[in-house]
Amino acid sequence: MFEQLGLIGCGLMGGSFALAMKRAGLVKRVVGYSKSPSTTERARQMGVIDVEAPSALLAVSGADIVMLAIPVSATEASFKAIRHLVGPKTLIMDVGSTKRDVVDAARRTLKEHLGCFVPCHPITGKEMSGVESADVDLYAGKQVIITPIERTLTAQLQKASEVWTALGCHVLKMSPQAHDAAYAAVSHLPHLIAFALINSIAGQENGMNYMSLAGPGFRDFTRIAASDPKMWRDILLANREELLTQSQMFHKALEKLEDLISRSNGDALETQIGQASDIRANWRIASHPHKR
Repeated sequence: MFEQLGLIGCGLMGGSFALAMKRAGLVKRVVGYSKSPSTTERARQMGVIDVEAPSALLAVSGADIVMLAIPVSATEASFKAIRHLVGPKTLIMDVGSTKRDVVDAARRTLKEHLGCFVPCHPITGKEMSGVESADVDLYAGKQVIITPIERTLTAQLQKASEVWTALGCHVLKMSPQAHDAAYAAVSHLPHLIAFALINSIAGQENGMNYMSLAGPGFRDFTRIAASDPKMWRDILLANREELLTQSQMFHKALEKLEDLISRSNGDALETQIGQASDIRANWRIASHPHKR
């Protein structure tokens, strides 16, 4: 059990983490800080945190575990704010959905405490953000990617794995580079496409009427376009190199289909569609063997 969780960011992700830690009996006290004092106050009222801190530094004071649940663009400033009260045995984690930029920020700021930091990315979330949406079950049964670096302390890495496992998560380890490449393909690019698709249709004269006729497939895919704009601005820019690589590959695949359509090559088009269907079916079986 940890004595004190210093929570930097009391919104959906941070609030849910605090609630889950409390329910699991992993922490005695939670001291929280958010940029908005009203958010911190509401978190205390909801029982997400026990004590409101007026600054990130004071939230970390006395903490043996620290969670940064903030926009990735705010990571470096937060590390700078808290580093003077980080102890040699403190476990620091984050929940950012990009990792190379977060690791780079840690290298620049944490200095001798860099080994205390274990970069993490829980694969979960909701359309609605804010502490009001905090959910004690948000992490249960979800996958958490941990991306240690060469200076990550073995003891801290073990603690981080144990924490997430105790919260009911499935822990997977990979490098920050491998993480960002993978999530550029399966998360960041789909969001980019959804944003572009909605804007493309809505920009047409009858676009809104078209969308009113959409079925569940369109609604399910474009649901992600309702994501927080500021958060996704930061994510897309933070992982822009990998995202642009994936975008170029997508453009090539799309152009191939467009060419087949323009030439009315139905057989080849059917083959390409069938190939995609088979790939998805095989992926579903590999990812969910119990649903065979």
